Amino acid sequence: MTIANVIALLGGLGFFLFGMTLLGDGLKRVAGSKLEMILAKLTSTTWKGVLLGSLVTAVIQSSSATTVMVVGFVNSGIMKLANAIGIIMGANIGTTATGWILVLADVEGGGLSSATIFALISFIGIILYFFCRKPIRRNIGMIMLAFSILMSGMQSMSGAMAPLKQSPAFLSFISAVSNPIISLLVGIIVTAIIQSCSASIGILQALSITGVIGYDVAIPMVIGMCIGACVPVLLSAVGANINGKRTAFVYLYFNLMGFVVLAIPFYIVHTFMNFGFMSLTATSMGIAIVNTAFKIAATLILMPFAGVLEKLALATIKDRSGEEEEEIEENLLDERFLNYPALALEQSGKTMERMAEAAFKNLTKSVELLEAFKQEKYDKIMAREDKVDRYEDMLGAYLVRLNAKELSEAETQTAARYLNCLNNIERISDHAVNMADLIKELADKEIGFSDKAKRELQICIRAMIETVQLTHETMRDGDLNTARMVEPLEEIVDMLTKELKARHIQRVQVGECTLELGFIYNDFLNNMERITDHCSNIAVAVLESADTSLHSHDYLRAIKKPDQEDYRGLLTEYANKYYSELAAVE
Repeated sequence: MTIANVIALLGGLGFFLFGMTLLGDGLKRVAGSKLEMILAKLTSTTWKGVLLGSLVTAVIQSSSATTVMVVGFVNSGIMKLANAIGIIMGANIGTTATGWILVLADVEGGGLSSATIFALISFIGIILYFFCRKPIRRNIGMIMLAFSILMSGMQSMSGAMAPLKQSPAFLSFISAVSNPIISLLVGIIVTAIIQSCSASIGILQALSITGVIGYDVAIPMVIGMCIGACVPVLLSAVGANINGKRTAFVYLYFNLMGFVVLAIPFYIVHTFMNFGFMSLTATSMGIAIVNTAFKIAATLILMPFAGVLEKLALATIKDRSGEEEEEIEENLLDERFLNYPALALEQSGKTMERMAEAAFKNLTKSVELLEAFKQEKYDKIMAREDKVDRYEDMLGAYLVRLNAKELSEAETQTAARYLNCLNNIERISDHAVNMADLIKELADKEIGFSDKAKRELQICIRAMIETVQLTHETMRDGDLNTARMVEPLEEIVDMLTKELKARHIQRVQVGECTLELGFIYNDFLNNMERITDHCSNIAVAVLESADTSLHSHDYLRAIKKPDQEDYRGLLTEYANKYYSELAAVE
């Protein structure tokens, strides 16, 4: 085998791996960004898990990638370990799709017919990808190009390996690996290095062009490749929690048990009966059949024993003694999901919802201190503020990293909305803490607002809380009608705070209130006004994400024009509600 053959082999391998990656990306885009979300949610039974795992892996073209994703699901609490087992089994079946695609290649000499077909597919793919504007057609073009690249790589590898059948060194190597144990180890090592069972099976199929590989070599090598595919999954679980690590070991144990229940009995029977086909020359199709048959048989046999796999994983990775159950909020943002934007955004949305709940709870607890200040409640508010700050740092960094990925237009808009909301939620919590600090100052100095000032303040507080509740519903449900209700109520809060400031100035002037209390009262109202401003920002961000032509400043100016009946109607409704209460305090 010459240097030129080695270079051709490496170049073909590069094209093969690149084509396989492109093919998976293109299929995934055509299938839709919600593919991973379906996998995360629809695994209530082992059968469903097997079917979905097979489907998703056939699209992604990698059982390791699917299983790494599942490790992330379990690590973040989306999925239980028991539900993950079915997907892992299905992933092993789905990955055989690549082998069958490669059967289409004419690996015995690269005949004109197959080369012509691949060239035609490539030409059509180029036209679709470069000259069509619709994303679906461009993605189909990418799939066709990827398919052609994959097949070209396969044929390059086959052509480069053809001279090996006359190489004494290669023939000696084949004689050595005819021992099933050595062949098994070779399969494990090759797949562990390449980190893809589909790719290593493809190399074996290309190698079959030499005509010197029999099924006595191919069968144990295929089994070894299945076991070697566990290496990237185990590596991905290094930073996972206990359940994430257990999921990776389920994948390992499934493949090891498949070897035990199928390969060992097969070779015991072969020792006594001497299967004739073992001496036959392995072909590309034969290797694909062996790969598929082994994985389907292993799945069917081991499906009833899913509980045993779970127990083995639990026994391997045991719970730490005395370890308390920890909250899993931080684990929702698993790094593995960054390669699957739909999942990453889903988890970001859940994390932001928890952040919002903490921030809004801080607000309600802060205003409750007006009735009776208690140090322990104040301390809880401060602790919750630290939690909100951690959420902001963690989620902000995660979204920035996600934005560096290739996102669709809709995903980019969602990520931008989350970043906008994230900042505003954190500021709401900051203002809630400011209000708690002001109340603490009143308690420390043993001073307080007059009853009349408190009653007026409670009216404004109720308007502020309603604004926050509408904002929370807008974030959670994405309802545009609710989002449009926030701005008129925010304007009422602005009007109320101005009115209350004027009234309190009058009380200070006539001596009903001290100047010191006046400053605290004014600061309290300023924080309330700022909170509803941030609510308005969140609502407008939700509206902007639904209408990309809408810009916040233009929108706010437009809705406040006299001819906007919906806005004016809501403004009048809220004004009647809260100003009637304020009038009763006179």
